[in-house]
Amino acid sequence: MSEHRRKPPQPQEGGRAAARRGQSGSPSGRRAAPRGATGSSADSYGSSSYGSTPYGSGPQGAGSHGMGDEGRAYGSRAEARRAAQRGGGRRRAPEPAGPGRGRSRSASPAAKRMIDYPRAGKYGWRRWMPSWKLVTGLFIGMIGSMVMVAGIGYAMVSVPNVADTAEAQNNVYYWSDHTQMVATGGETNRQIVNLSEIPEAMQNAVISQENKTFYSDSGVDPKGIARAVLNMARGGQTQGGSTITQQYVKNARLDDQSQTITRKFKEIFISIKVGATVPKKQILAGYLNSAYYGRGAYGIQAAARAYFNKDAIRLNPGECAFLAATLKGATYYDPAGATSIDPNATPQANSKRAQSQMQDTLDKMVEYGHLSASERAKYTQLPKVQNPRSNTRLSGQTGYLVDLAKAYIINNTDITASQLQRGGYRIYTTFDKKKVNALKAAVEKVQKGNIKPKLRPDTDTHVQFGGASVDPRTGAIAAIYGGEDATKHFTDNADATGAQVGSTFKPFVLAAAMKWGVRNPDGPEDQPQDERTQVSPKSLFSGQNKLKIKDYRGEVWKNEKGEEWLQTNDGNQSYGTPPQHQIDLREAMRESVNSAFVQLGMDIGLDKVKESAIDAGLKANSLAGTNYPSFSIGISDPSAIRMAGAYATFAASGKQNEPFSVTEVKDKDGTRYKHEDKTKQAFTPKVADNVTDVLKTVVEKGTGTNAQLPGRDVAGKTGTTDGNKSAWFVGYTPQLSTAISMFRMDDNAENKSRTFLKMYGTGGQKKIHGASFPAQIWHDYMAEALKGQPAMPFPAPEPIGTVVNAPPSPTPTPTVTPSQETSPSPSPTPSETQTSPSPSPSDSCGFFGCSNNGGQNGNGGTTDGGTSPTPTITDTSTTGTTRGNGNGGFFGGSTG
Repeated sequence: MSEHRRKPPQPQEGGRAAARRGQSGSPSGRRAAPRGATGSSADSYGSSSYGSTPYGSGPQGAGSHGMGDEGRAYGSRAEARRAAQRGGGRRRAPEPAGPGRGRSRSASPAAKRMIDYPRAGKYGWRRWMPSWKLVTGLFIGMIGSMVMVAGIGYAMVSVPNVADTAEAQNNVYYWSDHTQMVATGGETNRQIVNLSEIPEAMQNAVISQENKTFYSDSGVDPKGIARAVLNMARGGQTQGGSTITQQYVKNARLDDQSQTITRKFKEIFISIKVGATVPKKQILAGYLNSAYYGRGAYGIQAAARAYFNKDAIRLNPGECAFLAATLKGATYYDPAGATSIDPNATPQANSKRAQSQMQDTLDKMVEYGHLSASERAKYTQLPKVQNPRSNTRLSGQTGYLVDLAKAYIINNTDITASQLQRGGYRIYTTFDKKKVNALKAAVEKVQKGNIKPKLRPDTDTHVQFGGASVDPRTGAIAAIYGGEDATKHFTDNADATGAQVGSTFKPFVLAAAMKWGVRNPDGPEDQPQDERTQVSPKSLFSGQNKLKIKDYRGEVWKNEKGEEWLQTNDGNQSYGTPPQHQIDLREAMRESVNSAFVQLGMDIGLDKVKESAIDAGLKANSLAGTNYPSFSIGISDPSAIRMAGAYATFAASGKQNEPFSVTEVKDKDGTRYKHEDKTKQAFTPKVADNVTDVLKTVVEKGTGTNAQLPGRDVAGKTGTTDGNKSAWFVGYTPQLSTAISMFRMDDNAENKSRTFLKMYGTGGQKKIHGASFPAQIWHDYMAEALKGQPAMPFPAPEPIGTVVNAPPSPTPTPTVTPSQETSPSPSPTPSETQTSPSPSPSDSCGFFGCSNNGGQNGNGGTTDGGTSPTPTITDTSTTGTTRGNGNGGFFGGSTG
C-alpha cells in the first residue's frame, strides 16, 4: 500500500488514558507530559497548567508521544493508577462536578473535621444545608447545656424565709430645712401566725381567686413566665408571679426588688426549688404572712387588725373574700379610697371594685367546693371597715403631709407604691414647719372662736376648712391644711374636696380676655388671635341683674330646650350706670359682678377661658360645665393646692410652675430622684401684671379688704358658691400664694356619700362669704408666714388692650337709688325661669388629678342670692346626694 494511503498513527498525548500510560513510563512515578509539552499542535490546550518541566526521562526514553502497546510497563490501567498513587507525582486538580459529569476518580478524600459545615464535597445550596447528624448533635448539646445551667441555678439558690427577709423599713420624711418630720411607712405592722391561726375561708379565698391548682402544680406557671419575660423585653414592668408560690417568693425577696430579667429567672429557680422542697401548707402560710394588704399591713394578722380590728382567726368568709380582693392592689380596693395616690381611687370607685371582686371570689369558692351556697348567701355586701389611720405619728397635719409626699413620689418617679411601702427611703419635702403650724393655728383660731356645733347643731356641724400655700418662684408647696386630724378625717381638704371655687375663677376669665381678646361678631366661632380685640381692664360690660346673656354674635343664648339664660348677681343687685348698667372690668372684679364676667366669657369663648385656666395651672379634668355660661363664675372644683398654684402664676408675672412637694429621694445606694424646675411662660408679663393690678383693687377697696396686710402689696379674690355651700379666698404677695376654702360636707363614716350642705347661719352669720372666715384665716396665716421677710411690690403693669363697648360720647345719667332699682327687663315668665339640666357633676379634683364624686357640686349655675326657685335634680351616682336645691340654676351665679 502506498505510504500516502496508509492510515496515520493516532496521537497518544490526550485523554486520561494517555496520562496514565505516560505515568507508567516514568521510573520516578511522575506523570507523562501533558498536552503541549513537546511543542506539538496540542499546545493550544494550554501548557501553563503544568509549566515546562520535562517529562519522559525514564530508562525507556519515553517522550511526549504515547508509547503504544510496545511501551506499556504494566499489565492493566488499575496497576498504572496504583503506581501513580504510590509515586505521589503531580496530578491535575479535581474538576468540579457538573451536569453529566462525575467527580474525578483521582480526587483524594475530604479532610476530617469535627463539625462538617460548610459541608465538604457538596456544591451549591447543598454545601450550606446542615446534615441531620449536625442538627441532631447541636440540639442535644443545647438541651444538655440548658439542663446543666438549670442544675447549677437550682443548686445555687436557697429557699427564702419570710421571718428573716420580709421586714419593712421606715421611710424618713424631712422638713424643707432638712430636719426630721417623721419616720414612718415601715413600722412593725406584721405578726407572723401559723396556718392553724388563719381561717380556712381565707386560705380557700386566695386559692380560689389566684391559683386554683395550687395543691397540684409545680410552683411555676410557664405561660405566666413567658408573658412576664415578653413584657420586660418590650420595656414594660415585670408582671407578678402567676402562682401563689411565685408570689410568695417575690414577697419574701425584699433584698432584691430590681425589675430585671435576671431577677425574674432567679425567682423562677427559687420557685421551682420551693415547690419541690417546701410543703404546700407552709408555702400558703408564708404567702399569707408576707403579702401586702394595704394600710401598711403586711400579713393576714396585721390586715385583720387594720381593716376590722380583730384577729385573723375570727374573720368570716365575707371578710376573707374582701381581704383577698385587696391583694390585687389595695390602692384600688380599699373602700376608704386613695385619691392622693391615684385620682381614680375614690371611695366610691374603690368600694364598687371591692364589692365586685369580693362577690366573684365567693362565687368561685362555691364553684370549687370550698363554701356552701347557703353560707355564701350571707355575704352580699361589703363588710364594714374601720378608719384607715391608726399610727399616732401621723396624727394632726403630719398624715396629710406624708400622704401628699407619697403621692408625689408615686406619680413622678420610678418608685412604685409597693416599693415605697416597704421603706428604706429618705424623703426631703418642701414643707415649711413654721408655715404649716401657722396655717393650722389660723384655722383653729377661727374654728374655736366661731364654729359651735353644740350651740348650733343645725348650722355648725360638718364644717370643714382646707388650705394650701405655694411659692410663686418655684411651685414648692410650703404648707397645707388638710383637716382637723389625719387619723380622724382622712380626706385631704387641701388636695381633693369637690368644693366649687365660685368667683375666685373670674381672674382666669380676665386673663383670657387680655390674652385672646373678644371675638369679632362677623367672624367664625373659633377666630385666630389676630382677628380678635384684646381687652383692657377699662372695657365696659353690663352689670345688670338678671341679664340676658348673649353669644358673641349678639343673639340671646338658649339652652338645648330653647330656654334663655338670665344671670343674677349677689343679692339681686344691679351694678353700673343705668340704663345700660355699664361697669368697667376693674370695678366688676372689685364688686364680684357675675353678669359682666358671664357675658365677657361668652364674648371670648368658653374654650379660651378653659385654656387660660389650664395655662395658669388648673387640671383640665377639674373644669366642669364648659358648655354653660356659668362656667366663667366658678362651677368647677379644683383643689386648694391647684388654686394657690394658679394664682402663683399671676404673682410670678405669668411664669407657671407645677406645684410639687418633694425635692429629693434617697435610698441606701444614693439619690433616686431629684426635682428639677420646669417653668413655662403661661401668660406674657403684661397680661399677668394687669390681672394682678386688678386683683389688688379687690383687696384695697373691694370684697377682700379683710385680707389686707399693712405695708405689703396683696392681690386676691373672694368666692362664694351656689346655695352658700362653699366659700373661698385666694390671694398672694410676690413671695407666697395661698388658697383657703370653707364648706360643710356630710362625710359619713363609710365614705359612701359626700353631700355638701348650705352654710346659711353657720358661725352665727347670716351667710358665709369668702370675705368672712376664709379671708380672716388667710390674713392671720400670711401675717405670720411672711414675718421677717421684706415687703416687696408687684411689678407696675403696662397699658394693655382696647376699651371695648365704650360709648361714643359719655353722657351723665342720674344714679338710681336702691328703692328705684329694678330690672330693666320684665320679670321672667315661668318658662324663662325654668332651668335646663345643669352640667354633669364635676370630678373631684386633687393635686394629681380628678375622680368622679357624683353630684356633690350643687346645681349648674352657682349663686348667692337668686330669687327664682329651681327644680331639684337628683344625681343617682352618689347615694343620698342631690343637686340644684339652692337658689340659682339659670338665675344663679357666684359672688365674692
